[in-house]
Amino acid sequence: MLRELLEADQLGLRLEWVGGLPLWEAQPTYRHQKAVDRIRQSIRPKEGSPCPCIHVADVYVRFPDGSYKRPDIALFCREPEELDEAITLLPEAVVEVVSRGYEAKDLEIAPRFYLSQGVKDVVVFDPHTLLVLHLRQNGAWRHVSPVELELLCGCTLTV
Repeated sequence: MLRELLEADQLGLRLEWVGGLPLWEAQPTYRHQKAVDRIRQSIRPKEGSPCPCIHVADVYVRFPDGSYKRPDIALFCREPEELDEAITLLPEAVVEVVSRGYEAKDLEIAPRFYLSQGVKDVVVFDPHTLLVLHLRQNGAWRHVSPVELELLCGCTLTV
Protein backbone atom coordinates (compact mmCIF):
# COMPACT_ATOMS: atom_id res chain seq x y z
CA MET A 1 0.00 0.00 0.00
CA LEU A 2 2.73 2.49 0.92
CA ARG A 3 4.41 1.96 -2.46
CA GLU A 4 1.23 3.02 -4.29
CA LEU A 5 0.87 6.06 -2.06
CA LEU A 6 4.43 7.14 -2.78
CA GLU A 7 3.93 6.63 -6.53
CA ALA A 8 0.93 9.00 -6.40
CA ASP A 9 3.19 11.52 -4.66
CA GLN A 10 5.58 11.39 -7.60
CA LEU A 11 2.67 12.38 -9.85
CA GLY A 12 2.00 15.46 -7.71
CA LEU A 13 -0.95 14.02 -5.74
CA ARG A 14 -1.20 13.55 -2.00
CA LEU A 15 -3.00 10.26 -1.58
CA GLU A 16 -4.26 8.93 1.75
CA TRP A 17 -6.06 5.69 2.55
CA VAL A 18 -8.66 6.30 5.29
CA GLY A 19 -11.05 3.63 6.51
CA GLY A 20 -10.68 1.73 3.25
CA LEU A 21 -11.34 4.79 1.07
CA PRO A 22 -8.75 6.65 -1.00
CA LEU A 23 -8.64 10.42 -0.44
CA TRP A 24 -6.49 12.70 -2.54
CA GLU A 25 -5.61 16.34 -2.93
CA ALA A 26 -3.15 18.43 -4.90
CA GLN A 27 0.21 19.37 -3.41
CA PRO A 28 0.03 22.20 -0.84
CA THR A 29 0.29 25.85 -1.85
CA TYR A 30 2.83 28.35 -0.58
CA ARG A 31 0.24 29.85 1.86
CA HIS A 32 -0.38 26.38 3.25
CA GLN A 33 3.33 25.62 3.69
CA LYS A 34 3.99 29.01 5.32
CA ALA A 35 1.25 28.27 7.88
CA VAL A 36 2.68 24.82 8.62
CA ASP A 37 6.19 26.25 9.06
CA ARG A 38 4.98 29.05 11.33
CA ILE A 39 3.03 26.65 13.55
CA ARG A 40 5.94 24.18 13.74
CA GLN A 41 8.29 26.96 14.85
CA SER A 42 5.97 27.73 17.77
CA ILE A 43 5.76 24.17 19.16
CA ARG A 44 7.43 23.78 22.54
CA PRO A 45 7.05 21.81 25.77
CA LYS A 46 5.09 23.45 28.54
CA GLU A 47 7.31 24.13 31.56
CA GLY A 48 7.85 20.89 33.47
CA SER A 49 6.40 18.69 30.73
CA PRO A 50 8.20 15.37 30.16
CA CYS A 51 7.14 15.42 26.49
CA PRO A 52 9.87 16.80 24.19
CA CYS A 53 7.22 17.74 21.56
CA ILE A 54 8.80 16.04 18.55
CA HIS A 55 6.98 17.18 15.43
CA VAL A 56 7.11 16.09 11.81
CA ALA A 57 5.40 17.51 8.76
CA ASP A 58 3.69 15.71 5.90
CA VAL A 59 4.89 12.19 6.73
CA TYR A 60 2.80 9.05 6.30
CA VAL A 61 1.42 7.63 9.54
CA ARG A 62 -0.16 4.18 9.58
CA PHE A 63 -2.98 4.23 12.10
CA PRO A 64 -4.26 1.30 14.21
CA ASP A 65 -7.09 0.54 11.73
CA GLY A 66 -4.57 0.24 8.86
CA SER A 67 -5.31 3.67 7.37
CA TYR A 68 -2.49 5.81 5.99
CA LYS A 69 -2.69 9.58 6.51
CA ARG A 70 -0.26 12.45 6.10
CA PRO A 71 -1.04 14.99 8.81
CA ASP A 72 0.32 18.43 8.05
CA ILE A 73 1.93 18.25 11.51
CA ALA A 74 2.10 15.21 13.79
CA LEU A 75 3.36 15.59 17.37
CA PHE A 76 4.97 12.78 19.36
CA CYS A 77 6.39 12.43 22.86
CA ARG A 78 9.17 10.13 21.64
CA GLU A 79 11.05 9.61 18.40
CA PRO A 80 9.23 7.32 15.97
CA GLU A 81 11.30 4.22 15.17
CA GLU A 82 10.51 4.19 11.44
CA LEU A 83 12.88 6.30 9.37
CA ASP A 84 12.18 4.97 5.86
CA GLU A 85 8.57 3.84 6.03
CA ALA A 86 5.23 4.94 7.43
CA ILE A 87 5.33 5.82 11.13
CA THR A 88 3.28 3.45 13.26
CA LEU A 89 3.58 5.38 16.53
CA LEU A 90 0.25 7.07 17.27
CA PRO A 91 0.62 10.86 17.32
CA GLU A 92 -0.31 12.62 20.56
CA ALA A 93 -1.73 15.48 18.48
CA VAL A 94 -2.14 16.49 14.85
CA VAL A 95 -2.52 19.83 13.12
CA GLU A 96 -4.21 20.12 9.75
CA VAL A 97 -4.10 23.28 7.64
CA VAL A 98 -7.16 23.61 5.41
CA SER A 99 -6.47 23.54 1.68
CA ARG A 100 -8.83 25.38 -0.66
CA GLY A 101 -11.11 22.95 -2.42
CA TYR A 102 -10.54 20.27 0.24
CA GLU A 103 -12.40 21.87 3.14
CA ALA A 104 -14.63 18.83 3.73
CA LYS A 105 -11.61 16.53 4.00
CA ASP A 106 -9.79 18.83 6.42
CA LEU A 107 -12.76 20.04 8.50
CA GLU A 108 -15.07 17.03 8.59
CA ILE A 109 -13.36 13.77 7.67
CA ALA A 110 -9.92 14.23 9.23
CA PRO A 111 -10.93 15.34 12.76
CA ARG A 112 -13.42 12.49 13.24
CA PHE A 113 -10.91 10.00 11.90
CA TYR A 114 -8.04 11.16 14.13
CA LEU A 115 -10.21 11.17 17.26
CA SER A 116 -11.55 7.68 16.42
CA GLN A 117 -7.96 6.40 16.27
CA GLY A 118 -7.03 7.77 19.70
CA VAL A 119 -5.28 11.05 18.85
CA LYS A 120 -5.77 13.25 21.94
CA ASP A 121 -5.75 16.70 20.32
CA VAL A 122 -6.75 17.64 16.78
CA VAL A 123 -6.19 21.21 15.61
CA VAL A 124 -7.53 22.45 12.27
CA PHE A 125 -6.49 25.87 10.94
CA ASP A 126 -8.02 27.65 7.97
CA PRO A 127 -5.48 30.25 6.79
CA HIS A 128 -8.12 31.96 4.62
CA THR A 129 -10.64 32.65 7.41
CA LEU A 130 -8.24 32.39 10.41
CA LEU A 131 -10.61 29.87 12.02
CA VAL A 132 -8.91 27.50 14.46
CA LEU A 133 -10.78 24.40 15.63
CA HIS A 134 -9.38 22.50 18.61
CA LEU A 135 -11.01 19.11 19.09
CA ARG A 136 -10.73 16.44 21.78
CA GLN A 137 -12.86 13.47 22.73
CA ASN A 138 -14.67 15.64 25.29
CA GLY A 139 -15.37 18.71 23.17
CA ALA A 140 -14.55 21.19 20.45
CA TRP A 141 -13.51 24.82 20.69
CA ARG A 142 -13.46 27.58 18.06
CA HIS A 143 -10.79 30.27 18.09
CA VAL A 144 -9.49 32.97 15.78
CA SER A 145 -5.81 32.93 14.85
CA PRO A 146 -3.46 33.80 16.41
CA VAL A 147 -4.19 31.71 19.50
CA GLU A 148 -1.94 29.75 21.84
CA LEU A 149 -3.15 26.23 22.61
CA GLU A 150 -2.06 23.81 25.33
CA LEU A 151 -2.22 20.17 24.31
CA LEU A 152 -2.89 17.23 26.64
CA CYS A 153 0.60 15.83 25.97
CA GLY A 154 2.21 18.91 27.55
CA CYS A 155 3.06 20.80 24.37
CA THR A 156 2.09 24.37 23.55
CA LEU A 157 1.71 25.85 20.09
CA THR A 158 0.52 29.05 18.47
CA VAL A 159 -1.87 28.76 15.56
